[in-house]
Order: sequence, then structure tokens, then C-alpha cells
Amino acid sequence: MSEKQSTLTKLFPLLGQPRVNLRTEMLAGLTTFLTMAYIIAVNPSILSEAGMDAGAIVSATCLSAAIGCFLMGFLANLPFGLASGMGLNAFFTYSVVLAYDIPWQIALTAVFCEGVVFILLTACKVREAVVNSIPTNMKYAVTGGIGLFIAFIGLINGGLVTADPSTMVVLNDFALPAVITCIGVIIIAALDKRGTRGAILIGIALCSAIAWIYALINPAAAADMGIYLPEGLVKYESIAPIAGKIDFGYLLHPEQLSNFIVILLTFLFVDFFDTVGTLVGVCSKANMLDEDGNVPNASRALMADAIATTTGAALGVSTVTTYVESSTGVSVGGRTGYTAVTVGVLFLVAMFFSPVFVAIPSCATAAALIYVGYLMLSAVKSIDFGNITEGLPAFVTILAMPLTYSIGDGLTLGVLSYVFVNLLYNAVAPADKRHKVSAVMIGLAVVFILKLIFI
Repeated sequence: MSEKQSTLTKLFPLLGQPRVNLRTEMLAGLTTFLTMAYIIAVNPSILSEAGMDAGAIVSATCLSAAIGCFLMGFLANLPFGLASGMGLNAFFTYSVVLAYDIPWQIALTAVFCEGVVFILLTACKVREAVVNSIPTNMKYAVTGGIGLFIAFIGLINGGLVTADPSTMVVLNDFALPAVITCIGVIIIAALDKRGTRGAILIGIALCSAIAWIYALINPAAAADMGIYLPEGLVKYESIAPIAGKIDFGYLLHPEQLSNFIVILLTFLFVDFFDTVGTLVGVCSKANMLDEDGNVPNASRALMADAIATTTGAALGVSTVTTYVESSTGVSVGGRTGYTAVTVGVLFLVAMFFSPVFVAIPSCATAAALIYVGYLMLSAVKSIDFGNITEGLPAFVTILAMPLTYSIGDGLTLGVLSYVFVNLLYNAVAPADKRHKVSAVMIGLAVVFILKLIFI
């Protein structure tokens, strides 16, 4: 290998990846993309309420996602897709722009600063240390918790459950979307049991076909259920109305600085620990953790995530983050950066053919999320529940993720319970029976306590 080639492969590990099954990686990328494609429709609907141009948001969402995926693929050689994060976009609009009554340009500035801070923290190995400090049993718990979390998202998106003021959540009316979701889960399960490659992708395609056929027969009723036929084929919107609108003028006013810092810190906490939880959980499920139980190329993956956030803000969208839906691609064999690159290419395609991808109904992707949730939950069998100091924090982590509707909050409660249970046990246990608690985990607990108090 020439010196030039060696330098390139060190900078971009994907280029030195030997013996890759490109067909499998591309299929995995397509599967991941289809479960993420809803963001192309959802992001504009949320961010436009902040006063941003909806058409420009479609293009910016696709472009920023593509850049993030390319960074993840080439720099980290990992099969993770990135795009504007759900939850973070809602926080951007409702909790920042509307609640604080500030221009969306200032909110984008906070996201941009968040990305810069993450780049510095990643360069100093702080984020990598956090990822690698999580105990093995907790990593399995994160996998299981994410499984329940995305399955819960699938149940909601598929119309199987709905909110209720008395019981929080109840079984929804069994309308067509719920029926399609159930059919999709059955199809995927049967094909997967048979050993059919791309079972999840086939399930999404068949469910979409069923929904579109109904929309063709009864468009009015279908529209009431959120099912639409593609409105044309090709469409592109300029990002000019929202790109390059970072505005640091807000920081020049001392009375506004405190609000900006609170906004920035909230973005930091949510994105930091959602990304950490996603990396750990998906890598664990894919058996990609190294012999020490650490995420491979964690520092590079986190750097890709941080740069993508900064770039996304410059393009005009809320925080770009690693998607838990990447687990769908991993479940069909995605193991390298070629999966992420495929997702990126498809987002670029979607930028010009968005009417087709936006029309994929949520009940079709919901079936995939539910099934992958089942696959990820299987990781809990590796948890040592017989050891209370390990098993109880793992249980809290698994339980909290779906019930708080947040990977980051679930990890927060899991880490706090791990540290407190083990420190108290060590205080009363004989010296030879004590469990070592890493300084990083204790530091995390302190940070989480401050977060719960002040944010």
C-alpha cells in the first residue's frame, strides 16, 4: 500500500474496508432510510411553526442528513444514519422559539454553538470516555430500552395506541392504519423466520402498497387517516430562505445571555446522551462492541455527529443526530460505513423526489419499528439480573426509556440508580465484596443531578 493510500485509509477507514458485501450494506441502508424518511415530512411541519420556510426545510433536512451520513460512513465506518432529531426539533420550535419568543435564527445559533462545543468535547475524548465508561450490563440494558422505546414509537405511529388522560395510554380504535401495521409485523416476522433477506424492507413496501391502494379507492377517507398518494414525482426547493442565518447578535445583550445558555445546555444534554445511548444500544445489538465492550471508532462516530450538527445549523435545520432507526438496517446485516453512505445517497435522491418518500405512510414504517424493537429487546437475556447492583439499574434504564419517551432521560435515571445503589452498597459491604464505580460514572451522576435541578 502506498503512503498516499495509507493516509487516506487512516483518515477515511471506509476506504480500507476489506471484503464488504455491498448488496447487503446497500439493502441495510435502504431499510434504514425508509424508517427515517418520515423526518422529510415531519421536520418541515414542526420547524415551519417557528416561522421558517417549509419548502426550504425539506431540502435542508435532506442535505444535512446526507452530509451527516457521509461523515459517519467515511470517518467512522459505522452503519448509522443521521438526520434532524425528533424531539430536538420540537424543543427547537415550541420550547425555544415560541416559549422564549425569540427569532428562529437565534435558535439556530444555539444549535450551531452546541455543535462547536461537541466538536471540542469529542476532540478532548470526553464523549468517548462517557461511552466507554458505561458498564456492560448497562449497555445491554440500553439496547433493550431502545428496543421498547422504538417499539412504542411504532405503536403510536401505527395508530395502535393513543394518549388518555386517565391511564396515560390506551388501545386505540382499530382503524386501517392499525390493521396495516399489524399486517406488516406479521409479514416481516414470517419472512424473517423463513430466512428471507430484506424481510423488513419487503414489509414496508407491501404495507405502503396496501395503504396507497386504499388511497386510490377512497382518497377522502385515506386522507383522514394520514394516508396519501404521492403528489407528483420530482420537486426541489431552494434552501436560501433559511441557510446561513446564524446570528450572534443575541449574545451581545447581557439580559438575554442567561436564556441562551439554558437553551444551549438543554440542546447539549439531550443530544449528548441520546447519541451515546443510540451508539451503545445499536452496536451492542449488532455484536459490534470490541472485546472490552466498547463502541468501535466511538470518537470518530461522535465527531461525525458533532460536525453534522454544526453543518445542519448552518444549512438551517435543528440538531442533526444519530438515529435509533439505524437499528433497522443493522438488523438486516448493515455493519460498515457503506450502509451510512447508502442512507446519505438516498437522502440526496429524496431531496429531488421527496413527494414519493414523504408519501410512505407511518403505519408502514411502524411495523418495522415494532419488529426491530422485539429484536433489540432480546439483549436483556445477557443482563445479570441476579446481581441487584447491576440488574436494578439495568431494569430502571429499560423501563425509563419508553416511559419518559427519551433515550437520554432513560440513560440519566439508569446511571443515577447505578451510581447510588453501588456507592451505598460499597459503604455497607465488606471490603472484598465492594464493586468499583468508575470516576466517569460518578462524574456523570453529578452532572445529571445538576441537570435535573437546573434544567
